[in-house]
Amino acid sequence: MNTNWYILGVIAVVVIAYFVITMLRLRKAVSNLTQEQFIEGYRKAQLIDVREPKEFEAGHILGARNIPYSQFRQRYKEIRPDKPVYLYDQNTGKSSRSALFLKKKDYTQLYQLQGGFRTWTGKVKSK
Repeated sequence: MNTNWYILGVIAVVVIAYFVITMLRLRKAVSNLTQEQFIEGYRKAQLIDVREPKEFEAGHILGARNIPYSQFRQRYKEIRPDKPVYLYDQNTGKSSRSALFLKKKDYTQLYQLQGGFRTWTGKVKSK
């Protein structure tokens, strides 16, 4: 019985450590921007929507380019490493993982919309 609790405790510690390390890596990889900060800079940057095409077509930030997360590893070279990259998705999960991937590929100016598209109240284009 005590062995089960010990194993459960070790698993819990490993899971917590994983989440803490991931949070620290994210802080180094990408800067979270409020909507106002995002609006100030995204016209001078590459605005990338990492949601799937159906979500993108339903509505996206005006001027955004769609590179779905499911295709990101194959298409990331479409993004210039010398210009700022503004990422967003519905929340922030996929844009965070996309930023970590780009960081590994030596992209340095990475930003994401805090709260994701679901919190966006600015201009939207839909098909």
